Amino acid sequence: MTSSGTASGPVRVRVCAVLLHDALVCLIRRQRPAGVQLSFPGGVGEDEDDEDPIDALRRELLEELGLDLAALPVPPVLRFVQDQETERPGEVEPFRRRHLVYVAHLPDHLVEAVAVAEQDAPDEAPVVWLPVADAAGLHLYPDVGAALAQAVLPDTAAGGPVLLPAMSGAAYQWR
Repeated sequence: MTSSGTASGPVRVRVCAVLLHDALVCLIRRQRPAGVQLSFPGGVGEDEDDEDPIDALRRELLEELGLDLAALPVPPVLRFVQDQETERPGEVEPFRRRHLVYVAHLPDHLVEAVAVAEQDAPDEAPVVWLPVADAAGLHLYPDVGAALAQAVLPDTAAGGPVLLPAMSGAAYQWR
């Protein structure tokens, strides 16, 4: 999946999910050279197939967490969009993404089915459930902490997703 880009090429689209249960949010805890990074589960779509974003989300959550979105009582809702252009350590070209951030509320039985470690990564990063209020102030990827409290509110996406401020090198540092 790509969206239109600039002279430096298309922007890859990354889908991810804010998975909520009660007042907790599901994150993948990755240890990076510069510190801990907490990522919302998800990933980049399959370009060669021009994969639909919700299909990409379904595939990514099944691969990473063993979570089948078809089991949700209410499907995920696209709540936030955030563009990213940052510098990654050791890379010359800017790192560019468009993040499509979905929100899903998980019932008890699905929370219990979520893997305790990321299943498709060699480092088997731990999956953690943190209070939303605490997570909002941590180093998140994508950087949606300021809007995280909106995710727990009843669906207000009827007018479409909220475009969040872009992640730039001035405001976001890779870990």
